[in-house]
Formats: sequence, C-alpha cells, structure tokens
Amino acid sequence: MRDYTKFYIGGAWVAPLGNARLDVINPATEAVAGTIAMGTTADVDAAVAAAKKAFVTFSMTTREDRIELLQNVVAEYQRRYADIAAAVTEEMGAPHWLSMQAQAAIGVGHLMTGIEVLKTYKFEEHRGTTMLNKEPIGVCAFITPWNWPINQIACKVVPALAVGCTMVLKPSEIAPFSAQIWAEVMHAAGVPAGVFNLLNGDGPTVGAALSSHPDVDMVSFTGSTRAGIEVARNAAPTVKRVAQELGGKSPNIVLDDADLDAAVTRGVVSMMNNSGQSCNAPSRMLVPAGKMAAAKAIAAAAAEGVTVGPPDGNAKIGPVVSEAQWHKIQGLIQKGIDEGATLVSGGTGKPEGLETGYYVKPTVFADVTNDMTIAREEIFGPVLTMLGYGSEEEAIAIGNDTVYGLAAYVQGEIGHARDVAKHLRAGQVFINGASGDLTAPFGGYKQSGNGREWGDHAFAEFLEVKAMLGWGALEAAE
Repeated sequence: MRDYTKFYIGGAWVAPLGNARLDVINPATEAVAGTIAMGTTADVDAAVAAAKKAFVTFSMTTREDRIELLQNVVAEYQRRYADIAAAVTEEMGAPHWLSMQAQAAIGVGHLMTGIEVLKTYKFEEHRGTTMLNKEPIGVCAFITPWNWPINQIACKVVPALAVGCTMVLKPSEIAPFSAQIWAEVMHAAGVPAGVFNLLNGDGPTVGAALSSHPDVDMVSFTGSTRAGIEVARNAAPTVKRVAQELGGKSPNIVLDDADLDAAVTRGVVSMMNNSGQSCNAPSRMLVPAGKMAAAKAIAAAAAEGVTVGPPDGNAKIGPVVSEAQWHKIQGLIQKGIDEGATLVSGGTGKPEGLETGYYVKPTVFADVTNDMTIAREEIFGPVLTMLGYGSEEEAIAIGNDTVYGLAAYVQGEIGHARDVAKHLRAGQVFINGASGDLTAPFGGYKQSGNGREWGDHAFAEFLEVKAMLGWGALEAAE
C-alpha cells in the first residue's frame, strides 16, 4: 500500500496544508493501491512561490550546467526504471511488458532527446544590428493525465528544465504514483530546490489555482478538450501562455492500393494498444466501400487476436483506468449498437473470466457513418469504428470532418500515401505504420490544442524572445 501524503515543494517533502485524502484504485483488482493527499490553493501558493524564488538563479544557469543536470536525471531515472514501470502498471493498468518497453522507456527517450537538442540549440540570433535572445519564460504549471503518465510529464519537464524554467507539476489524481517517483528522481539527481515542485489534487481546485495564478507565466495542459477549455478560461485574466494537447478522433485512411490484410490488421492492433487510451489512436478506419466486407473479416480476426488479461501476464491489453471510464466506454459501445452500426467484434460487458477489474472487450464496429456518435466522440477505449468511402476525395473529406486534428494515418503505395497525407489537417500524419519519432513535433490542429511538444519544437514553448535593438553589427560586437 503506497502512502503518498506529502508534497515535494522547495526541495523537500512537506506536509500538505489541508486534510483531504484520496484513495487510488488499482484498475486490475478494483482494490485500494495507495493514498494521496489532495492539495489546496494554499499548497499551490507555496509551490509557486518556491518556483518563483528558484527562477531567479536557475534561469541564469549555463547550457553546460543544464546538460549536466539532465544527465544526472537520466542516470537516476535508469536506476529507478523498474520502480517507475511497476508504478505505471499499478496505477493505470498497463501490462507490465508495456510499462517496461514503452511507458517507462519513453521517459528515457525524452530525456536523451532533450539533452541532444540542448547541446546545439541557438538561444541567440544576430540580425543586422539587433540581437534576438531566447530566454526562459518563467514559472510553468504542468497539468498531466493518466493514460501515458510518464510521457506527458517528461515531454514537459525536460524542455522546461533544458531552457532554464522552473515548474509545478500536478499529475492526474487517478494515476499519481509514477509522478511521485519522478519527483524522487529529480531530488536524487540534484535538481536545485524549487526548480521542480510536485503536488497532487483535482482539476477544479489545484488545476484551476495553478492555471489562474498570477505568478505562473505559462501553463501546459494535456487532457480532454473540455478540461483544456477550462484551463484556458482560467488562464485568460492573467494573459499567460497556454499550451494544450487535447483530444483526438484520428482517421486511418486505407487507400485502394494498400495491402488490405496488412493495413487493416495494423490499424486494429494499433487502436487497441494501451487499451485504446491514447489521444492519437487511429480510431476511425476508412476503407474503400467495395472492400468493406473483406475488411470486416480481417478486422474481426485481428480483434479476436488481441488478448485481454491481468497486467502481470502476457495479455496484449489490460483494463481501462477506472470504473467511470469503463462505464463511459460501455455507454458508447451501446450507442453504436443503437445507432445501427454493425458490431464486428466485441461488444458490451466484460470479457469472459474477467469479472473483477475494469476490462473491456476489444470492439470493432463497421458500416459506420461519420454522423454517428461513435465516429464523433473520443471513446478512449479499445473501440474501432470502420467507415466506407467511395472516392479518395470523399475519404479526405471524412478524415477532416472532425473537430479534432491531433493525428492521422494513411496506408497505401508510398507516393500515393504522401499525396493524401498533405491534405489531412492534423499535427502528425503516420504513413504506412511509421513508428513514433521523439524529435517530431507533437500537437494538434483545431480542438486538439495549441502548441507543440517533443524535440526542438518543445523548447520554443518555454521561451520568450527579446529583441535588443542597437546591439551593433556582428563584427563590431566581436
């Protein structure tokens, strides 16, 4: 049983200023796995004050100082790697193999990428007689979700540290364990007091206090579009910078010249990864109408091959994160049935033999139209919708017919796929099953958010640009 009832503020583990506590539920067992303290506005004030004080000196550190610091973080993170993976499995139900190979691994990936970017990043640019300086924006508030908990912490904290910002992190109260270990890593690595601060709490209290705080210069939020709107609204009176990575309903266009069996199978497997709990999941598969019957059979076989089971076994997917999430997914599956979509695989209820735990059947719907609820709303579970299209132009139009624009997928002959990719309004387009790239900017169009994370593009989110006119010509300055 984990007891995480202190906050990390000003370089020390301190008692919260309130008395509220929250039990954290293991989604695989439905049992209490630990307890966390829930923060108050007074706790937020203390954490922000610590970050503000630390910014005075940390913002003046050298590139070399921060590279060394990040290298220390890498070493300590690797020492705690197994602990982090175990925490992710316990808090949000990811299979142990996925926690080891992806959930925890991506933390190392963002750290190493950040170090490489920092080594050559240009913080100064001479333009005629003007000098442009890129300077750390200040105190940053990070509000992160539960589905890829370390990923969303690392892709904010690493670039912020790299450029000289200080920060306060509020992880999801549903999955807070890995964040606690991340804070322990930061402390052991020698991150100066106040540079990194952690407190737990809910969105309406701690999240709102952080996003509206007058001494917070920038807030970076990852989560639902609904919650992202609230963050932006709370931040507006202080005119702080807001970066948002929000929801998605990503199209996966299978072109007529694609290998149908490989493309459909790949799309199903990718959709089910992490129990469908990825904002960039390829949740809408578009196939040529004339190939829908064949695609259904391929998808059914692929979905039936996605094993579901306890996270400590060899199953491909574990439970979804919570009882509330389970009920939401069940309601949307039923909505798909009620609105006339063809249920190809899966359906409502728990898989046989898994009565305890928030397990969902890998579900595939076909003959879906883009006006159906399951084609419009982000389900955030292992549920795929298959839509038919007549022409390539129609496929592109359907793909773009969503309020979201986080990711898109295209499968087909490479030249053809590239042409289609150019027409899709999304922050990332994956061609023919391409793997992720931690140097590629990650973020969305439309209601999928503002700003970009990952790689060098992430650095810009945490920098202000100062123009110093009359600096002098480069030759004179030298």
